[in-house]
Amino acid sequence: QVQLVESGGGLVQSGGSLRLSCAASGSTFSIYRMGWYRQAPGKPRVLVAVIGSDGTTGYTDSVKGRFTISRDNAKNTVYLQMDSLKPEDTAVYYCNANRVTLNYWGQGTQVTVSS
Repeated sequence: QVQLVESGGGLVQSGGSLRLSCAASGSTFSIYRMGWYRQAPGKPRVLVAVIGSDGTTGYTDSVKGRFTISRDNAKNTVYLQMDSLKPEDTAVYYCNANRVTLNYWGQGTQVTVSS
């Protein structure tokens, strides 16, 4: 069982930055693929960025060059650095831990970008 707790969301002006954190419980954090998803009102939840257990990363096209995902296995934490934020980045951001058939979600953190 893995419990995930996100933090770092808030209100920011267009062009600003935020850093999201996701703290995970459990001693096997390093073996999970970690991801950040987001869900805007009335839209489905979509993948934003992912980082594998080996550190390889992937991003959806709309955030490439602006967002950076990283992980600190010693702290059981995954981060999402978000720069050059746009109003269309407004959403609830969720942390996800995945390994084969195991899939865990955090409660989400709201990110609002004003124009």
